[in-house]
Order: sequence, then C-alpha cells, then structure tokens
Amino acid sequence: MKILFLDQSGKSGGAELCLLDTAKPYQAGSLIGLFEDGPFRSLLEEHQIPVQVLSQTTIRVRKESSWLTGLSSLSQLLPLVARVVQLSRQYDLIFVNTPKALVVGAVASFLTDRPLVYHLHDILSREHFSASNRRLLVTLANRAAWVIANSQATRSTFIAAGGRSEISSVVYNGFQPEKYTQKSVSASFQTGISKFTIGHFSRLSPWKGQHILIEALTHCPEDVTSVFVGDALFGEQKYVQQLHQQIEQLGLRDRVQFLGFRADVISLMGACDLIAHTSTAAEPFGRVIVEAMLCGKPVIAAKAGGAAELIDHGVNGWLVAPGEPKQLAEMIQALRSDWQTTIAVAQSAQRQASDRFHLEKVNQQIHQRLTQVLDDREYAP
Repeated sequence: MKILFLDQSGKSGGAELCLLDTAKPYQAGSLIGLFEDGPFRSLLEEHQIPVQVLSQTTIRVRKESSWLTGLSSLSQLLPLVARVVQLSRQYDLIFVNTPKALVVGAVASFLTDRPLVYHLHDILSREHFSASNRRLLVTLANRAAWVIANSQATRSTFIAAGGRSEISSVVYNGFQPEKYTQKSVSASFQTGISKFTIGHFSRLSPWKGQHILIEALTHCPEDVTSVFVGDALFGEQKYVQQLHQQIEQLGLRDRVQFLGFRADVISLMGACDLIAHTSTAAEPFGRVIVEAMLCGKPVIAAKAGGAAELIDHGVNGWLVAPGEPKQLAEMIQALRSDWQTTIAVAQSAQRQASDRFHLEKVNQQIHQRLTQVLDDREYAP
C-alpha cells in the first residue's frame, strides 16, 4: 500500500506525533509531504520515514480566518496543489492529517481519482474555527472515503457541523507503553526535595489554560510548584508574555518554571508528582493525559471533549470543571492528602492505558480500514 500523507506543519504537535506513528508501517513505499519545514521533518528523517517539504511559503489562513482571507491565499495554494496533484499519481491513497492538508488533498483527490482519508484531530466548533472554515472543511471531508475521528467528541462535532456519520468512525491515538516505563529523573529542573511539582505539558496557548494552573497555585501551599513544558506555536507570543506578567503580579516567580519545547518529555513527566491538563475549551483528544497515565503519574484534567472520554473520575484519573482554578487547587490538595490512594489509582491507570491505547492495536484498526477503502475503490462500478 503506497500512501501520500499530507500535513501542514513543520512543528511537532500532537497531530504530527500521531502521524509519525500512523505512517511508520508504510514507510517503505509512502511519503509524508509537509507544507512547511521545521523540526518535524528532522524527526521523520530520524525514523527513516520519507519526507518532502512541498512549499517554501507559509499559508496565511488560520482556523479563525474569514472566507476573504481564504481567497487571498489562493496564490499560495495553487502551486502547492499542482505539486500535490503530480505526486498523488504515484500513490494509491491520499491521507490528510490537518485542515490545510485537507483543502489541498481534497482537490488532488478529485483531480487524480485517488481515495481520500482525513484524520480529524480538531473539534469543529465555533470556539476553534470560523463559520466559513467549518463549512469548507465539512464539505471537503464529506468527499472522503473515511474520516478518522480521534475521539467521540471530535466525531460528534463533525456530524453536528454537517459531516456524514456513515464515513466517520473513532480511532483513539496509539502509544508504545514500553517507552514510558523509564523512571529517570531529569536534571533539567530542580524544585528541591520538599517541593511538590505539578507538570503541564502543552503548547502555550490561551485555550490550553496555563493561566488556570498558575492561578491555582495561589490557592495551594507554598511548597506546590509548577513546571511548564512547551512553547507558543502559532503566533501566540502575546499569551506567553501575559503568563510571565501573571506570575510576577501573583508573586510566583520562585514556584514556576518554563522549559520550552523538549525532547525528553517522558523523563520530565517522571520528575513530576502530578500532571495537570487545564484546557478551557473542549479538547479533541488529549495526548498528554494518556502519556501521564503511561508514566504512572496521577493526572487531573478539564472535563470537556475527549478528556472526559479518557478519564473515569476517581478510577484512572480526576476531572475538574474547565476554567476553575479554585476547584483545581482543591483537587490537588485532596490528592496530596490521600497520596497512597492517589498512587494506587495512577498505577491502575497505567495498566489500563497500556492495553486500551496500545499502538499495535490502533495501527491494526487503521490498516484494516485503509485496506477496505482500497478494495471498495477497486470493485466500485
């Protein structure tokens, strides 16, 4: 099976890490085409996955952009579409991993008669996308042979926006549990032996809610500290500045550290006592939640979107209302006060996640359906 995978980003976000795992079984005869260069290309090359950067200019359209902005980007899109159309003729199937990749891939699919598969990693709601972009994405996705939703929440919003239920199904992200068993403590941050460290692992963005955890620290004892791993991805530097101002205003300079993008995420998780997920809007999936479970770490998540599917409150983690720092602080204190039970829940969650999200099972699901897509195309009248 020869697949042309398409992704708009050169950065290694959650969707891109998922794509790496999805594409790896097909690396011998397939290609990942990126719409911009960046660290993700280097990561793919490290894994010996064929990759090409297909564009030298950044596409200006964003999730919140209007149709007018979309029209103004046509001069950027047309050369890219032409190149993808040419490439597509060498492959059996086009697999698009991001919204901009869907726009380009759908046109190439139509012009080359190659089946289209869309891996949907986004909540198609007004909080995340403009109305015009939602209409465009759903219209194009409805032409696909299969839409892979990364959670029930993602699939539900796709259908609510007009997506075809019969072509969409849920496949959760897959993970390699053995990668998360290392317990080495990173020397990258020092909080002191008496400190209780809460880790937050995400790009720095308003809807990811780093400010919620910072405010929650003001309601916790002074020995509770936090470390933030990640940085701004999509022009969100203003939010980063706001976070630093918030820390100064609240007098938390000695209790918060920012480590930026890191490759040693697993070790850093291992150095934390607890992992917090604080998204203020519905999360499509929540990779960090599963990764925390696989590391055997207690995890508190905001109860919205895919996060609510991953966590059974009190059984494999804990849920709090989004955007409620006091409630988050209360939960942190509750878990600390009964640490033996907290650790037992975390260990149980580790065992469950190792089975439920095992990459081998997930890749088998995807392969079976991709095979069916090609079989259906071959025998179509």
